[in-house]
Amino acid sequence: MLLATGWTIGFWIGSIVVLAVVALVVPILMLARSIGNRASDINASLEQSVTNTAALAGLQTTIDSASAITDGLARGRAKLGG
Repeated sequence: MLLATGWTIGFWIGSIVVLAVVALVVPILMLARSIGNRASDINASLEQSVTNTAALAGLQTTIDSASAITDGLARGRAKLGG
């Protein structure tokens, strides 16, 4: 009789542990599925961001040109005594 009680207690403890693990894993799997479903939308948005910011690659050229112009203006002002 004592052996049967031990097995019964072990069975219930094991069942509780399994239920607890399922209760913790199911929300994680649901979140992963949600992220997976939205991944194509996220990727499309990132590709659009690359397209929208491509012009910034030429920004350093613009800065260099503006610096050359302002340096020339400063030299001209200095020669004129300003």
